[in-house]
Amino acid sequence: MFVLELSYTAPLDRVDALMKEHVSWLDAQYAAEVFIASGRKNPRDGGVVLAVGDDRAAIERLAATDPFVVNGVCAYRITEFIATKTSQALAPYRQQP
Repeated sequence: MFVLELSYTAPLDRVDALMKEHVSWLDAQYAAEVFIASGRKNPRDGGVVLAVGDDRAAIERLAATDPFVVNGVCAYRITEFIATKTSQALAPYRQQP
């Protein structure tokens, strides 16, 4: 599993101008069952995405296609972790070390 932390690198008006494209991109990742949760950080200086997968390079390539990245308004920090304990709702995503 991966935590993708977005940090805005441009003013919010530039981010907001790309929000519709970014949300469409998010929707596609949910449909592909790669993303399981996402949202804005508070204060609003970026966002966080929880992604499932075993291939860090694939997650990095995917993040590079985010319209926010393509248009230079955010940077990603990607952290991989092994979800050995989860809520019952996330049980399908539990992993063994």
